[in-house]
Amino acid sequence: MRLSHGCLLLGLAGLALGACAPGVPANWARGGATLDVPRARWIVGNASVEVFPDGRILINDEHELTVDRGGRVYDPSHEAVGLLEPDGRLVGPGDKPLGNVGVLHASRAEEANAWISVLPTGEVVRYGDNSERLTLGVWIGCNQSYASHQTCTLISHLLAPKIISAQQSMRYLPGYGMYPGGYMPGMGLPYR
Repeated sequence: MRLSHGCLLLGLAGLALGACAPGVPANWARGGATLDVPRARWIVGNASVEVFPDGRILINDEHELTVDRGGRVYDPSHEAVGLLEPDGRLVGPGDKPLGNVGVLHASRAEEANAWISVLPTGEVVRYGDNSERLTLGVWIGCNQSYASHQTCTLISHLLAPKIISAQQSMRYLPGYGMYPGGYMPGMGLPYR
């Protein structure tokens, strides 16, 4: 009898902990903004972000996220990352605000100004603390429609912090090693 009470208490504790975890955004089942998912590539530093029409997003050939035509973004284990609402608000699990994403610009939660833009040319620009413009690579394949461009802006908004952090800490992203002087194979060193 004692064992069954222990199992019951353990089961109740597990349910209580699970109930505290934030769930998917409120409109997850319905979906949010209508997006086009293009075949696109973002080249930034030593990283390559690939987007496939089935929604898979890879950083240097490793599956990072998936986006669907209903504005839902989730990780490889199918856990919700965020939902882009039709009005441009990006909400995470438990309806946590993650910012605003338009066709060209994205702002962080609780900020009025854009922190990152994907220009019509595909150039990704992030804005520093003093409003200086800093280049953060270029997208190829995003200019098929407004909805596909917004998809690339959404992906940039979500992945740029990880990419910037990896560059600033001199860590490398999956698939690339560190080489002397920052050079990597294929960089085109002059032949003498």
